Amino acid sequence: MREVEALKPTFERVQRQALIVGGVALALSVIGLFFDTPQFFRSYLVAYLYWISLPLGSFALLMLHHLVGGGWGFAIRRMMEAATRTFLPMALLFLPIVLGLAHLYEWTHADVVAKDEVLRHKSSYLNVPFFLARAAIYFIVWIGWSYLLNKWSFEQDRTHDPSLTRRIQDMSGPGLLLFGATVTFASVDWVMSLEPHWYSTIYGIIFMIGQGLTTLAFMILLLSRLWRRPPLVGVVEVQQFHDLGNLLLTFVMLWAYVAFSQFLIIWSANLPEEIPWYLRRTQGGWKAVAGALILFHFVVPFFLLLLRVTKRVAPRIALLSLAMLFMRWVDLFWMVTPAFSHGEAVGLHVHWLDVTTFVGLGGLWLGLFFWQLKERPLLPLYDPRLEESLHGAKVLHHG
Repeated sequence: MREVEALKPTFERVQRQALIVGGVALALSVIGLFFDTPQFFRSYLVAYLYWISLPLGSFALLMLHHLVGGGWGFAIRRMMEAATRTFLPMALLFLPIVLGLAHLYEWTHADVVAKDEVLRHKSSYLNVPFFLARAAIYFIVWIGWSYLLNKWSFEQDRTHDPSLTRRIQDMSGPGLLLFGATVTFASVDWVMSLEPHWYSTIYGIIFMIGQGLTTLAFMILLLSRLWRRPPLVGVVEVQQFHDLGNLLLTFVMLWAYVAFSQFLIIWSANLPEEIPWYLRRTQGGWKAVAGALILFHFVVPFFLLLLRVTKRVAPRIALLSLAMLFMRWVDLFWMVTPAFSHGEAVGLHVHWLDVTTFVGLGGLWLGLFFWQLKERPLLPLYDPRLEESLHGAKVLHHG
């Protein structure tokens, strides 16, 4: 336990720095709110979608690990648990989106809906009270389920009761189903309804995979900074980085598969209500962004992650993870921002509020994350599967 205490000053220093940087950036963002109110809410939505990807992706990967086990999950489990304990403050940070609904979603304007047959048809689902009720349900599920996962994991630390592992496993299967349902509806509500005339049945899966990708990249980056320090030194081996790299490669391929599937289906159908979504994202500067996504979100990481020398050297896979975290923001920006053109093709433009809201929310989230991370041991020492999993990893590492 004393070894865990040794990392607390480091976490507290990072927490303090993150909160200071985030606070300054959020203060600048609030000033920007008075100069360009619609842009503030647009930038805030993109930033919010990025940072909530981390607790959501951690929530899903944590339950996946409880179901299947494996040394990769034990190395980052406490980090994922800490991320899921930020759901409550993320629910509070959703309030600015609620306040900016009229600036973000055209279906909130009664006069627009009255003139549009499609919007009138969808008004039983796309209306403000039902939107808010659904958002409340999503957060209740995420906060409640993650609370129980964390509670029983902490209880196992305290009581050393191995039977709690089975209880957590029994909860993780239904939890993954609930995660899939809530994230699908949330992606439709928060993002797809920005363009209410367009729809895609694969949209929720794209967001789920993106959240998993963002979370894995973040956890690998963090683990690369901690694995040489107590209590992880001598426990986390190169094999865990190799396993996490393989999982990252899987998510990179899944992202490319679903993104291309959506494009292929829509392009081959060539329907006038679907094609404009891609036209708005492949004209002007957006075409270069789409090309960069193909190259740096799929082609380059795909080939680099095929190499053992990338996955088994911590600084290299950490650098690749950092690049993936940036490309995840580019992907979200490309998906969300052209939606505010209201049917018109507009050029690529990055507003300064896009930067300050991203840094502000990021600093706040990182401060909350490290506050939670320092509160518990970095390894679930009393999970009965831990020793066997880590022993297997060492055998693989030493040949």
